[in-house]
Amino acid sequence: MTEKTAITPPTHTTPPAKFSHGVKKGNILQVAGQVGFLPAVEGQPPTPAGDTLRAQTLQTLANVAAVLEEGGAGWEDVIMMRIYLTDTAHFAEFNEIYDAYFADLKSVPAARTTVYVGLPAGLLVEIDALAVLG
Repeated sequence: MTEKTAITPPTHTTPPAKFSHGVKKGNILQVAGQVGFLPAVEGQPPTPAGDTLRAQTLQTLANVAAVLEEGGAGWEDVIMMRIYLTDTAHFAEFNEIYDAYFADLKSVPAARTTVYVGLPAGLLVEIDALAVLG
């Protein structure tokens, strides 16, 4: 039986409970929901990348990418992404940022975007991803 391996990049804080930023089992890598926190600084609380959707989305994508990389994957390995926005008014802007970010991706993943109001105060976007390696 293939073991599960918890994935926590050096840029991320240690999770505050029994969960991981990512989990790899065999050739499957699930990236847990990431938000737009700047890279962790020991002894300091997590800090959002800014208060704009653009700043937070780009940092969130960087945080997802860090987990993918730590798990031996990249964007081309991602088959599904789930995006959670806190405001329906952000859909168009998010799509522009997303399209520009992935403009050079050969094969785009399936994606689902929904509105979710349960993110911590000030956070505007959360993204998780499922990758299959090999």
